[in-house]
Amino acid sequence: MTFRSHMQIALDEAQAAGRRGEVPVGAVLLSPDGAVLARDGNRTRELNDPTAHAEILVIRAACETLGQERLPGCDLYVTLEPCPMCAAAISNARIARVYYGAADPKSGGVAQGPRIFTHRQCHHVPEVYDGIGAEPAEALLKDFFAARR
Repeated sequence: MTFRSHMQIALDEAQAAGRRGEVPVGAVLLSPDGAVLARDGNRTRELNDPTAHAEILVIRAACETLGQERLPGCDLYVTLEPCPMCAAAISNARIARVYYGAADPKSGGVAQGPRIFTHRQCHHVPEVYDGIGAEPAEALLKDFFAARR
């Protein structure tokens, strides 16, 4: 089986989030056979919900679609390194693989900060691939915050 990145879908969702005035982060969650289960971008402001990160939204939607609380064998693509909250949700959902774009030195929870997946209380550790589509993801974020300064 040949690897095919689905980061462009996540980038499209990040762009849509930015147009809505949200921090431009997008995610897509794929079934084990590669079908798109859910795709979304940040909606914390729209929903007045601090947990409405792109990763959380796609995990919730995929679980609802499949009628189950866990997502074994599924792949998650997200434009920004997951924060600690999202990393914990990824672990709890038993997602198999996480592909992310830009590193997040300020708020990341995978390769930065608390490194959730290395914690001894983390019950499931997904495979992690970073830097996938990092340049366009970083550009989206930089442009978004530059426009607000």
